[in-house]
Amino acid sequence: MLDKNVPYAGFYMHRKAGAAIAPFPLPDGYHFAFYEAGDEFNWARIETAVLEFDSEYAALMRFTQDYMPYPEDLKRRCIFIVDSNGERVGSSIAWWRFVNHQRRPWLHWVAVHPAYQGLGLGKALISKIVELMIELEGDVDFYLSTQTWSYKAVDIYKKNGFFPTSEKILYIESNRNYRKAMKIMKALEKERKNN
Repeated sequence: MLDKNVPYAGFYMHRKAGAAIAPFPLPDGYHFAFYEAGDEFNWARIETAVLEFDSEYAALMRFTQDYMPYPEDLKRRCIFIVDSNGERVGSSIAWWRFVNHQRRPWLHWVAVHPAYQGLGLGKALISKIVELMIELEGDVDFYLSTQTWSYKAVDIYKKNGFFPTSEKILYIESNRNYRKAMKIMKALEKERKNN
C-alpha cells in the first residue's frame, strides 16, 4: 500500500538489458493467472485498495481506456496472483509506452492487495512480470514509473535490475522530480537505518 505520509515525488526506474532477475517464487497456495474477461474489476479493486485510485470506478475507467482497446495483448501481458480460494490478490502489466515516437517496454501497475502484503507476493510478482516482459519483448532495456510513496517496492525493483534514472523520458520535469525523489528516498533510507 502506498505510504502517503511520505512526501510525494514521482520518478522513473530503468532496467538495462541483461540485468539479473531475483528468483522470488510464490509462496505455497498461490499461483499466477493471465487476464480473463471480467478481471478488470479485480484489477480496479486491487489498485483502489492500495490507494492508487480514489474509487474502483476511477480505476476501472483507467483500465478500460488504457488496456481494453488491446484485448489480445491484455490476455498475455496482464497477470494476477491468485490465492487458494481463487481470489485475485495482486496484479501487474507488462506493457509499453511511446517515448519520442518510439514504443518502449514499460512495466505498469505492480500491486498486491494490502490484506496480502508481507507474504513475499510482491517480490514474486515483480520477478514474474520482469520474466514475462523479457519473454514478450526480448532482453532489452525497459522502464517503470514509481513514486516515493512506494519506497518499499523500490528495493524489490532494484533486486530485479531497476535503478532510478534522471533520463528525460516522458515529461520535461522528470529531472526536477528525480532530484526531489532521490532526496526523499535518501532521507527514508537514513531513517530506516536509524530505527
